[in-house]
Amino acid sequence: MCALIEQGNDELKHRLPVWTPHCAEFKEGHRAINDALKPLNRLMLDFDQKGHTDDIMKATKQEGERMEIGGIEVLLIEESVRRGTHILVEMPLGMTADEVQTRIQEATGFEPDKAVKDVSRCIYMVPEDYTRYVSERLFCPSQRPTETLQEVAHRRDLEGATLTFKGIPYASIVKEWWSRNGGEPQEGERNVKLHKLAANLRSICDNRKDVLLQIMPRFGLSGAEMRNIIDSACKEEPKGISKQMQDIIKGEELKQKSEDADLNAEETTSPSTPLPSLPIGLKETLIGVPANMHIPVLCAVMPLAATYADGVRVEYCDGNLHHLGLMSIIRGEQASNKSVCKTAVDIWKRQFDEEDAIARKKEEEWREFKKSRKANEKAPDDPKVLIRTLPVTVSCSTLLKRLKYANGHTLYSFSEEIDTLRKTNGAGSWSAKYDVYRLSFDNGEWGQDYNSDQAESGVVNVAYNWTMLGTDGTVRKCFKQDNIENGLSSRVLVAEMPDGSFSRLVKFKKRSKADEERIQQAVKLLRSANGIINVPRLRKAIENWLEEKRIEAAKDIDRVKDTYRRRAAVIGFRCGVVYHILTGKTHETSGCLKFAQIIAQYCLDQQLKLFGEALRNQYIKAQDEGQRQSTNHTVFDQLAPVFSRDDLRAQKQGCSSSCIRTILMRWKNDGWIQAIDNQHWQKCVATSHVTASH
Repeated sequence: MCALIEQGNDELKHRLPVWTPHCAEFKEGHRAINDALKPLNRLMLDFDQKGHTDDIMKATKQEGERMEIGGIEVLLIEESVRRGTHILVEMPLGMTADEVQTRIQEATGFEPDKAVKDVSRCIYMVPEDYTRYVSERLFCPSQRPTETLQEVAHRRDLEGATLTFKGIPYASIVKEWWSRNGGEPQEGERNVKLHKLAANLRSICDNRKDVLLQIMPRFGLSGAEMRNIIDSACKEEPKGISKQMQDIIKGEELKQKSEDADLNAEETTSPSTPLPSLPIGLKETLIGVPANMHIPVLCAVMPLAATYADGVRVEYCDGNLHHLGLMSIIRGEQASNKSVCKTAVDIWKRQFDEEDAIARKKEEEWREFKKSRKANEKAPDDPKVLIRTLPVTVSCSTLLKRLKYANGHTLYSFSEEIDTLRKTNGAGSWSAKYDVYRLSFDNGEWGQDYNSDQAESGVVNVAYNWTMLGTDGTVRKCFKQDNIENGLSSRVLVAEMPDGSFSRLVKFKKRSKADEERIQQAVKLLRSANGIINVPRLRKAIENWLEEKRIEAAKDIDRVKDTYRRRAAVIGFRCGVVYHILTGKTHETSGCLKFAQIIAQYCLDQQLKLFGEALRNQYIKAQDEGQRQSTNHTVFDQLAPVFSRDDLRAQKQGCSSSCIRTILMRWKNDGWIQAIDNQHWQKCVATSHVTASH
């Protein structure tokens, strides 16, 4: 069964037997928190990434008869049904599930599923050969010695909740505390400052050490070290809430009321796929931006962020080295708040703007001197300045010149309205440069050769990123047949602003100077990155995503999806590299992997939505379409003139219900069949040419 599930038969998974690692017995066999009779002092950690069990095993240490990871006793290590990893550990007394997860993550370098804590959690059983390690103590469970069932339920609820005081997140209180007390601790003052913070926080969390353990920042301290600080801070009885803590809470309450009044719930709907915690720069980019605009704003700044990291090369899943070439189009109807993207880009672009202003002044002085020189005076040499930001209407000749003088650096353009480019006449038009854009994605070679001193000639490797905003209509005018078929559409990261029809006024909050400064720090991080960056975990994550989309496309016989998935994966991968650089970590975090996959999926969905039908129509018209779609048509030919869904399902064994619906919808849209009822279909008379052509 596990082998079949691994091959894609997910329906079998729910027929596997299960066991409950967190509880040995439930009342009347009813698996629920309130009916847990023998809750165990154990935690099952679930790692979803496939194929990393060997890497996780390397983090284990043998201590006498015990196996440990990060100093925590391990009872079981096994591969899950889909070849992820399960680790069952004995929880040290006084340590929360969050602390255990953090400790194991630090030791292994992989992030477990944060939600797997419930006492009623069940795990699908796997065959013996999936098991990598078993401790004899696995079969000698002991209950938590000091907790009642109610305490267990409370602790479990506490671990999964966002901790607050009067509705204010403790994280906000802690952040404000640092701002009023000289900032976060520097080297040599960590323990003293943390002790003072704990002494003040205990009064608003009922002197509960378990709560303090979760809400206190650690700054690299272990769980045992934090417990020592908290024990010391909680020795004396609290004397009530300090004056400073009262002021902080009052200020946070006022801030929260102001935010609640300003934010329109209709306009701050969370994105369907929640973003992971973002690194420096990206996090501050989204401050004050409604949640349903987060992804479009990130898509707007990604090409610029990648431009700053132009010293980087990175190996992709196929073994080729990539530069960080990205282009994005943010589309939305008029008055759809696309300006929120411009505001973010303007902040990110400041360093380029300042440097370009100096370079342009130097170039202008050279031009003026050249113009005003005497007839017998030698013309000054071209200063060959580096200018990184260009107007989208730049002529091909000037673009070539800028690229020649760039010395391998990536150039960048931003346009508030793509129609400006489309309507531009002459060499600066969209039609004259879309081949340049296409080549820039892969750092391809481009040039021109003129027998004139007035026009620039030469050949360069194009490194040119851009961000453009536009309405749906103008974007569609730019992407007609040629641009969809030649591959430009698949190379563009398309994002869609939320529909604002008949909605109330959206209010945005301003970023603080500190937020903007952190964005500038992020820019410096990207600019300092250079050389070949190794991202094996990111490669694997994108390769897994790419394979999942390949299987989906194959099952649906969807050539369009198969086409667009390939470069959506590249785009997601490159965005993941930007994320990784900004984390400053030596290895890719789980958030980085998730972010890359989210962007890849979003990119694919948007490309299919905007360009999919046009590309599908071109494939149908192509001469070799009959050969490519032979599988569909062979099935079609074998069906009776009147057939049912079950008849089609019998021909397409292994296809899901959604796949069957997709095929029927495609045949209907192509005029090959018409519905008799919900379950039966009739071939149209005009379909004789379909069978004849195959």
